[in-house]
Amino acid sequence: MANPQAAKKAKKHAGLKAKRQSIRHRTRNRVVRMTARTEIKDANVLLAAGKTAEGEQAVQQAIRALDLAAQKGVIKKNNAARRKARLMKKLNQAKTAKA
Repeated sequence: MANPQAAKKAKKHAGLKAKRQSIRHRTRNRVVRMTARTEIKDANVLLAAGKTAEGEQAVQQAIRALDLAAQKGVIKKNNAARRKARLMKKLNQAKTAKA
């Protein structure tokens, strides 16, 4: 393992259980975080390409993914709000540039 602290094994039963839980939570959280990150990236790519119709749908999917991540506690509520605001700003800029 890259982290020398991670190589240490817990001695107490509670420590072993906490380690197992943290591994489960980490894998679950990574899926939610990566899904949100992918949705945001897809929306940004479409908006940068000038495809506002597809971009608008992608932004809605990204917002849904961010709300889910915030609801599950993977990211904080204000972090999700900030990312959604940035996405909406890019979407609105792409709409006005096209019009």
